Amino acid sequence: MYIRVVRDRPTSNPTSRFARVEVDYEPGEGPPPSSVTLLEDASRSILSQNDSPDLGFRWSVNPYRGCVHACAYCYARPTHEYLDLGAGTDFDTKIVVKRRAPAMLRAAFDAPSWNGELVVFSGVTDCYQPVESKLALTRGCLEVCLEYRNPVSVVTKSALVERDVDLLAELARVASAHVSVSLAFSDPELQRAIEPWAPAPARRLKVIETLARAGVPVGVLVAPVIPGLSDRELPAVLARARDAGATSASWVLLRLPGAVASVFEERVRAALPLRAERILARIRETRGGERLYDPRFHARQRGQGGYADAIGALFGATASRLGLRERPREEPPVRTTFRRPPRPGDQLDLFGSSGD
Repeated sequence: MYIRVVRDRPTSNPTSRFARVEVDYEPGEGPPPSSVTLLEDASRSILSQNDSPDLGFRWSVNPYRGCVHACAYCYARPTHEYLDLGAGTDFDTKIVVKRRAPAMLRAAFDAPSWNGELVVFSGVTDCYQPVESKLALTRGCLEVCLEYRNPVSVVTKSALVERDVDLLAELARVASAHVSVSLAFSDPELQRAIEPWAPAPARRLKVIETLARAGVPVGVLVAPVIPGLSDRELPAVLARARDAGATSASWVLLRLPGAVASVFEERVRAALPLRAERILARIRETRGGERLYDPRFHARQRGQGGYADAIGALFGATASRLGLRERPREEPPVRTTFRRPPRPGDQLDLFGSSGD
């Protein structure tokens, strides 16, 4: 099999003035630190709401926008276009930072309208990408969630989540916490070709092991399943994740909205030139035969047609054989644990707790 790994891609994005940040990476992970710049975000709220029937949650927190993992398939790439930035190398190297994220989350939890629903980290970024090692915004938000006993769910492919195992274990004990480790490949060469700056599969399996050993509920999110490329990896990914300690599993078909299609196609043709046409043909086969993407609810997560059905059947049969519980993309906790901590001057009830 011929694979040509392309890491340093030319960019046609205009230059801008941004604050640079020095970031430490694990060995083999991340672009040169000098290529990453930060853009300050002036948002006044941190909770993002969605009403998609494809998702089992309403609220998410995104401490960052953009992601240095540089995964060619990332469906969040078009969000950078709203900032007058590019969906290609800008998304990979110009990271938007919400420095007030923990304070804004605390304010949201103090609002009378908040009733303790599940909060997902994150919807359009990896909340544990390398810059988090310096800024600790995700950790600050988790500390707020623990203080208020608000249920959380984390989706990440980063090993940095191990840093916060103490918070996640305590959240799992007093509220509800779950981590889904995103893992689409078992072959490290294929993974590096499509996810150039993300941790290797073996490192992510170690993350699952670490979390499971600490008592944090952990599952594997096989996402995206790329027809003609990573679909054949699915049984191996599930088996290795189960052996590492995962107890649940879910999957999502490749999604290529807007500019993501061109970014993905360019990467595949550069890194896998001998297989590119077959991969693109298989993707179209799961999207009605002509397009690379179908934006309709329900269809966009699972695709349609015989090939898409075969992927779903393979996942279901393998997960069942391995004893992995099939988990929706996210699911709400079965109990409500949210409570606001007492403040000085609060009136206490007869049992010494706050009125909330």
